[in-house]
Amino acid sequence: MSGTAHDRPGHGGPEGQGDHGDHGAHGGVDAMAVSATLHCLTGCAIGEIVGLLIGTGAGLGNGWTIALSIALAFVFGFTLSTLPLVKAGLGVGAALGIVLAADTLSIATMEVVDNLVVAVIPGAMDAGLVNVTFWISLMLSLVAAFAAAYPVNRFLLQRGKGHALTHRFHGAGDEATGVRRFIPTLPTGSLVAVIVAFILGGLVVSIADRL
Repeated sequence: MSGTAHDRPGHGGPEGQGDHGDHGAHGGVDAMAVSATLHCLTGCAIGEIVGLLIGTGAGLGNGWTIALSIALAFVFGFTLSTLPLVKAGLGVGAALGIVLAADTLSIATMEVVDNLVVAVIPGAMDAGLVNVTFWISLMLSLVAAFAAAYPVNRFLLQRGKGHALTHRFHGAGDEATGVRRFIPTLPTGSLVAVIVAFILGGLVVSIADRL
C-alpha cells in the first residue's frame, strides 16, 4: 500500500526531490515551515501539559517532572506524525522510521528551549496548577519553542528533509481501507485550538482563585 502513496502524482521519489514543487504549490517553504512547526508543537504541547499535570499533581520533584514532560512530548509528537502515515498505508515500523528522521530535531529543539524558558522564569518550576505563573510560563515556553523550531524546520524543508519526508503521504489516508479507516484524522488547527482553550481556561481559573 505504501507504493500507492509514492506513485501519486507530484509526490516525488525517495530522496524527496519532488516535494519542493509541492511546497511551492502550497504557499512556499515559509508556509510549509509554519505548518510543520505547528504540527510538532501540538504533540510537544500535549506531552508537556500532561507531564506537568502529572508531575505537579503527584508532587514529583522538578527533575522528574521535566523528564516526564520531555518523554511524553516525544511520545505524543511522534504518535501524531505516525498515525497519518499508517493510515496512508505504511507499516508502523516504516512510518515510525520516517517520523524519527523527520521530527526528532524539531522536537528536540522545542524541548530544549521550552524547558530553558520555564527554568529561568522565577517560581515557574515550583508553581502549582492553580497558579498564574504556571500557565503564563507554559504559554511563554511554547511560543519560544515555536520561534526556535521554525528556522530549524525551514532549513530542513529547503533541503528535502524534515517534514518533506512525510509530505508525499499527505492525502493518501483519504483512500484508507480496512482497519486503517478507523485511524483518526486530527487536524493541526483543531488541536491548536483545543490546546489554546485549555491553557486559557487554566489561566482564568488561576486568576479567579487568586482573586
